[in-house]
Amino acid sequence: MSRRCELSGIAVQVGHLVSHSNIKTKTRFLPNLCNVTLISDLLGRSVRLRIAAATIRSVEHRGGLDAYLLKARDAELSQRARELKREIVKKSAAAAPAAA
Repeated sequence: MSRRCELSGIAVQVGHLVSHSNIKTKTRFLPNLCNVTLISDLLGRSVRLRIAAATIRSVEHRGGLDAYLLKARDAELSQRARELKREIVKKSAAAAPAAA
């Protein structure tokens, strides 16, 4: 299981811990990944994803999972998230003519 957010693509970063005497020690900074269940309004079902805590706040800010995925770029999404986005786009396109 990779240490990468399925929605935002946040991954492990590398850097230095710098001591008071300016000695640099290489370290890895891991993302704060959480297993969450998000609900898709258009699909009418829940989806389990492993996403970063910062991404949870972003999803809430954009108005839910559907709005987040519709606005997200495919390059930063995982394969599962891209398939979910494809389903949501298909469902919203089918619902748009019916509403008009």
